[in-house]
Amino acid sequence: MEGESTSKEKLVNDLRNLVGDAEELLKATAAQAGEKIGVARQKIEQSLIEGKKALADAEKTLIAKSKECAEIADDYVRENPWTAVGVAAGVGLVLGLLIRGK
Repeated sequence: MEGESTSKEKLVNDLRNLVGDAEELLKATAAQAGEKIGVARQKIEQSLIEGKKALADAEKTLIAKSKECAEIADDYVRENPWTAVGVAAGVGLVLGLLIRGK
């Protein structure tokens, strides 16, 4: 599940970068004239609108999945408090050993 979340986060970041690059391209070509540039700008503007919608949808999905995972983890900890304490202690021990080893 974590790998899926990471790939979704990467997709959202890639979409943000693409939107930013497209906006920069539109700004850079604002003073350019010509039929081909005008057509290209219209296509980029339309793609930008669609990209922003896709980005908003992806962010909503990512937030919803994150909340769902947090709720599952919270439920597990409430149902198994001692197991959660043991896991947290084990993780703390491992991190302490790793930090001390450096």
